[in-house]
Amino acid sequence: MNFSEHVLRFHKGLSPDWNLPKGFDLIYPFDNEETWSCMDQFYNKYFSDSHSRVFLLGINPGRFGAGVTGVAFTDPWHLEEICKIDSQFQKRKELSSIFVYQLIQEFGGPKAFYERFYISSVCPLGFLKGKVNCNYYDDKGLQEKVKPQILENLITQTEGFMKGSTVVCLGMGKNYKFLDRLNKEHKIFKKVIPLPHPRWIMQYRRKDVNKYAGEYLSVLEKL
Repeated sequence: MNFSEHVLRFHKGLSPDWNLPKGFDLIYPFDNEETWSCMDQFYNKYFSDSHSRVFLLGINPGRFGAGVTGVAFTDPWHLEEICKIDSQFQKRKELSSIFVYQLIQEFGGPKAFYERFYISSVCPLGFLKGKVNCNYYDDKGLQEKVKPQILENLITQTEGFMKGSTVVCLGMGKNYKFLDRLNKEHKIFKKVIPLPHPRWIMQYRRKDVNKYAGEYLSVLEKL
């Protein structure tokens, strides 16, 4: 099984029947044919080999990025304009995706970047509370409900396909604290390196975006 087959098989195995606390809904895009078409094209274009990769883990999919395309930190605009994969989705940009693809371009483009790195999330599915994105750690009840799926996600996705023993956590606050605590409990990785989350950078430190991209590159080039 190559990397692309591994990723696609994992996501096909995700079911939409998670038991969530009242008031929360699951973001589950994998019953959409257009999403699967995007994923199939993307992963077979960039991951159709048996090379291991360094894993970068965000929080959970959002409704305008991976919640649409099925590809982490990749909105329909960047999927088409940068990755050259078209879709019928509205070409709306998402803040995190803007930062990630600036980083990818500075690294040498999608081919060079994805040959070395795989971006996913700590929690493989996203959430809505009302019509607003919600992170798995925003509610203690939600966090505890989805902890088994998170653990399965981390073990299954990385086993045999992660380069080295270091994982990069996107988010230096609650995402890192949760992942670090879970890792100490289950000893999945030897080291977790935190970096500022792309959305936090774009929302609160946008004037310093080049500085943060440089920080990312400095860390990633050593892995």
